[in-house]
Amino acid sequence: MEKKILAKVGQKEITNLDVQSAIQGLDPYQAQQFQTEEGQKYVLDDLINQELLYMYAKDNKIDQDEEFRNEMKRVEENVLKQYVINKILTSVKLTEEEKKAFYEAQKQSFSKPETANAKHILVDSEEKANDILGKINAGDVSFEDAAKEHSTCPSKNNGGDLGTFGRGQMVPEFEEAVFNMNNGEVSGPVKTQFGYHLIKLENKNESSIPAYDEVAEEVGKTLLFQRQGEVYQQKLNEVKEKYPNLVEYMNK
Repeated sequence: MEKKILAKVGQKEITNLDVQSAIQGLDPYQAQQFQTEEGQKYVLDDLINQELLYMYAKDNKIDQDEEFRNEMKRVEENVLKQYVINKILTSVKLTEEEKKAFYEAQKQSFSKPETANAKHILVDSEEKANDILGKINAGDVSFEDAAKEHSTCPSKNNGGDLGTFGRGQMVPEFEEAVFNMNNGEVSGPVKTQFGYHLIKLENKNESSIPAYDEVAEEVGKTLLFQRQGEVYQQKLNEVKEKYPNLVEYMNK
């Protein structure tokens, strides 16, 4: 965006970039409200008012007030604390060789869990489930059409399709049946707390370890977090050794 001066308050220039920066500092919903021409004019006027108040404060030496100076001292202390922490953390750099070595040593932690894609038909009785299963096995109706006609689960609108899910996402009885089936197999009835299920396994993906390139970003983030923690703790230990007698815990 090209810089454009929108107003001057004394020698202070306020630009379109200042206005956009102020808007971007708001939460997304508020920021959207100020993107109109009218909204940007409001923000510009507010920035002008802030500069006028700053000039007033300087002219009246409000910055010399003891309360203000104490507040600024607290602000400086907090900023300095955060700055030194950030300086320690950003000092950590990783090489590609380090990330690959970490991946090789920790492959199992980046493994993809076992998943399945299945469809089901949910009814309220075992007798009804067996009757529907018989018609499916006889070729009188497809599993999907039977789901649309008879299932009481909202998935009936998609032919009983439950999408892809992993272990721990379904009730135990249903999960046990699914992960012991073969692709394309229809099984049931399986009783759960919801009723009786007929299940069709579309596809099952075994747990696998992805190639490094597939998880390189995750590997980098994981190793960086670990290294930063180590470096931070090391620096803390150094500081504590330098100031061994400064910390005193007070009894309540």
